[in-house]
Amino acid sequence: MFNAPRPVQPYGGSSVTNFGSSFVTENPLASSVYDDGLDPWSSTPSPAPPALPSFSTSSSSFSSVIADATVPPIYDQAFVAVDPTNSGETSVNALTRVLGTSSLSASIIDKIVSLVSSRPRVSKLEFFVALALAALAQSGKDISIERVALMAQQNSLPEPNLDLATLAPTSGFTPYSSGGAAARSPVQRAYSTEDPWSTTRYPAATGTTNGAGSLNNGAPSSISGTGLPKDWWKKQENVYVNILGQQGFILNRYLVYEIATDRGTPVPRRYSEFVFLWDCLVKRYPFRLLPSLPPKRVGRDENFIEQRRRGLARFLNFVINHPIIKDDSVLSAFLAEPSLEAWRKHTAISLDEESVSKRVDRVEEMTIPSDLEEKLAMVRQKIGFLIEHWQKICMLAERVIRRREAAAVWVPLLKRSSLRAHLPLPSLSPASSTSSGPDSDADEISSSIFGSLRTGVSGRDQADLARLTNTMKSLVEVNERCWRGDDCELCAGVRQGLGQVSVHTQKHSDQMEHRSRTMLYNTLEALKSQRDLYIAMRDLFIRHDRLSVDQVDRLKKRVDTNSQKLESVKQAKKEGWEQEADKITGLIEKDQASINAQMNRRIFIRACMWHELRVVLHNRENTLLTQTVRTFAREEHEFSEGVVTNWASLVDAVDGMPYE
Repeated sequence: MFNAPRPVQPYGGSSVTNFGSSFVTENPLASSVYDDGLDPWSSTPSPAPPALPSFSTSSSSFSSVIADATVPPIYDQAFVAVDPTNSGETSVNALTRVLGTSSLSASIIDKIVSLVSSRPRVSKLEFFVALALAALAQSGKDISIERVALMAQQNSLPEPNLDLATLAPTSGFTPYSSGGAAARSPVQRAYSTEDPWSTTRYPAATGTTNGAGSLNNGAPSSISGTGLPKDWWKKQENVYVNILGQQGFILNRYLVYEIATDRGTPVPRRYSEFVFLWDCLVKRYPFRLLPSLPPKRVGRDENFIEQRRRGLARFLNFVINHPIIKDDSVLSAFLAEPSLEAWRKHTAISLDEESVSKRVDRVEEMTIPSDLEEKLAMVRQKIGFLIEHWQKICMLAERVIRRREAAAVWVPLLKRSSLRAHLPLPSLSPASSTSSGPDSDADEISSSIFGSLRTGVSGRDQADLARLTNTMKSLVEVNERCWRGDDCELCAGVRQGLGQVSVHTQKHSDQMEHRSRTMLYNTLEALKSQRDLYIAMRDLFIRHDRLSVDQVDRLKKRVDTNSQKLESVKQAKKEGWEQEADKITGLIEKDQASINAQMNRRIFIRACMWHELRVVLHNRENTLLTQTVRTFAREEHEFSEGVVTNWASLVDAVDGMPYE
């Protein structure tokens, strides 16, 4: 369903230039290319990823449990507390922290977690079912999914007693600055009103040609420089896209997003208004780098909506930091006007391309290299390979994130049949399930609880540390009293040591969750922005090939023909030849004016392509990638140091555990 191709349909009205060529007529949704196997609208990924646990954000079984029942407000409040990014799902570790505020025993919490999910992530519906089970446990009733379903049918879901004020905060992370991936409130975001690009705007066309000494376009460009001030990447403006929710009537429901920037108060926007913005920008700036929009789809789910939100955020963060497009009037209105629909009704919007009102003077023209076509051809030749490789990089990064989240399967030194009723486990790999002989015991130990503690995140059978923490706490509760009495120092010492293990596994689980979330919202979005940049460059080449065509050669031939005809008329001097000569002269002057305008447009297009190649593409593909790599290395280093510190402290904490 995700991979089904979208039909190409004409979108909007075409804007015709003064030169007879038509502007963009394609549907912007049809040109949205996300071929990395990550976004749910992508085509088949290559290479194909191996089978991974399901990460759907909703379960058909739990949707039937909750159905259309009204949930108490505490349900949504608790979920928002552990899902700050509005992704529609959370981790088992986060669910455990919420249930930990209910004063229920560790064994009850472990049972609830095992009932609602065997996956590393918990959907919103699964989370609600867990809260209903917690409420049943608090009231002293038996906990079961069937009982929750019955109460949901009666629209009387129980309200748990949770102390959310004492909820341990989730490990924070800083979203990637220029990716704008994370959905969060726009509070205290640094922003400088200084133009980070220091780019002098092209002057408006006056119908006359400036002299050779004109410097209206600022300092000439140089291939040796970046065209940007020092540390420009530190002055990037950020846009945050949040989901406000559904609005409209039953048959006309639509999703509303909140756009938050440093330019003013947050504004609501529909997806169709994003399409309007994209359409205006691609018609006004056909020879500038513009990323594609994520598509629209009927029957979308929460995962699709979240992926589309991130795609919209990447699109806005790209255009708002483009040195030319960032000052566009339509973009400014989109980011600041409370009602874009009302603004459109009272504002005349021009869709003329950039070259109509801007021109390149002689000095700027001289800075365009004579071998520009060769440089563009070099980029054009490798752009397909760059897109393919960055698609694979994004896909592999996503798989790394999922594997980090999917440290969910652990096989203790017990028979699998004894665990199936409690915790569904995926099957082992063929090699491990059929192994026998002296090495099989070693394999079994490596896949046990202690193997997971030893390796942290090992290969095939790994411990879900959140569930392990619950189990350890439950074990401590069961062994709280010894048959020898309360004065058994051996039991007390061992029990205290197991308690320390649960504390440190909880901390390591928090560290792993923070690591996965950071990579998901920082590194992965930065990599996708890099991929989007190359896709935008490919689309720019496509628009250039179609829209840069002009009629200069045809007009020159017509001028030569009319000039010869004019000479013949003047020499013949037949009756009424003056009127005929004036008519031909008018045609020649009109064609010459059109030739002059189209030649200026040729120069402007070359200047645009040179600017996008040298200033935008070259800087973004290198500087922002350097920023991403350095951030990634620092985050991985901090995680490794935290893990070492955590387990070293556990060694000290259990050093006093008694043997006898």
